[in-house]
Amino acid sequence: MGCGASMHPLGGRGKKSVPEVVVYVPSMRIPAHSDLQRPLRGLIPQDLVDRLACLRNQIVLVAGDTGLCGSAVTELRRALEEYLSLLIGLTKKEHGLEGLVEFKWKNLESGRQENSVANSWFELLSVIHMIAMLTLSEANTLMIPKDRSGSGIRVVSSDCKRDAVDLLLKASGCLVFCVREILARLPPDIKKTFSKDFQDGVLEAISIQALGQGTEIQLGFAVESQKASLSVKRRLACEQLIYFSQAYHFLSGLDMSNGHGKKHLCFIKWKFLEAKAAAYYYHGLILDKGTEPACHVSAVCCFLAAGGLLSESKKACLTFCLTAPVTRSPPLWGAMKHLHQKIPEVASRKSQMYGYLLEEEKALQALPDLPDFQLSLAPDDYVLPEIDPAWDRDKWGIHSQPLKEHLKDSEDETGT
Repeated sequence: MGCGASMHPLGGRGKKSVPEVVVYVPSMRIPAHSDLQRPLRGLIPQDLVDRLACLRNQIVLVAGDTGLCGSAVTELRRALEEYLSLLIGLTKKEHGLEGLVEFKWKNLESGRQENSVANSWFELLSVIHMIAMLTLSEANTLMIPKDRSGSGIRVVSSDCKRDAVDLLLKASGCLVFCVREILARLPPDIKKTFSKDFQDGVLEAISIQALGQGTEIQLGFAVESQKASLSVKRRLACEQLIYFSQAYHFLSGLDMSNGHGKKHLCFIKWKFLEAKAAAYYYHGLILDKGTEPACHVSAVCCFLAAGGLLSESKKACLTFCLTAPVTRSPPLWGAMKHLHQKIPEVASRKSQMYGYLLEEEKALQALPDLPDFQLSLAPDDYVLPEIDPAWDRDKWGIHSQPLKEHLKDSEDETGT
């Protein structure tokens, strides 16, 4: 994952530059230092405590003190996966350790601590959320056009686009798992302490948004393919529109007044308008193939609507870029590279061609409904790693200290 291409200047000790954004990463949260040793001492084998603490400290170090580029991301992913297999043991009821450790997390960009929660399910949620955000950030890096030939022309290869779609589906799956398998287990009093990034609806919106962006990339492939029919292009544009409509629905009733919340809403509005413009454009092309005057009138209405939506989307893009934290949009790519030219051109030509029909058939000048489609993309299933064998109590060979005595000892230590 390239440093400069990500949503945040990860590990940005040097001069910050304004990053380009194709795939939006709402925020990146990283673990802050937490004491695992004292709460767990005497309850589980010391080497297991040491491994938990060591891996978490490694994640803290890599995420906060180094630029998350290349090998650093690989190292972080490995550490997160290994840490997860150990962390799962803390969530098991039979061990009685669920609420002993206070886990602290902070915002990467600001460095401010956002959450401190004594619940191992919260830690599990935070780790998988971090994996999802890293995955989105990697997808963004792949979609930033690069000048590999030195010609001054920046392009994104087809392989990078396909890999980006795969990453978007993986990120979406991580977030679905967070919502269905973890948030559902957490009591309301703990949820109330969460930062706004974890409000009910936010994770769902990001998950659906990832599917929408995957569909956006697929639409770009279809536009570039001579074999893709108008029906296929219309379907993909309509599906993209549905995804972003659903994402907006999840966020519409939430408090999104924080910086990233405002930017997140701006991004969804921008992509919603682009998708709607594309959907009406392709719907108009299909209607225009009809032979009845009403077909041509409806087609022109679609083209004019697409033109208006395209103009709105340009303004929405600018608003998104200027909303803090400030970002840049890359050169036009995919379907929009084609449609920014074609929509105004076709709208002008067809409205002139059928101007007489528009005058004669004023009663028919109504924007037709877009067709509804079943959505094609679905999140990848996220599966937790296997619990580490170190949690096999039969192999511990120690006499675990009763929890009440352990807590009493901890209080005595604190008082001395």
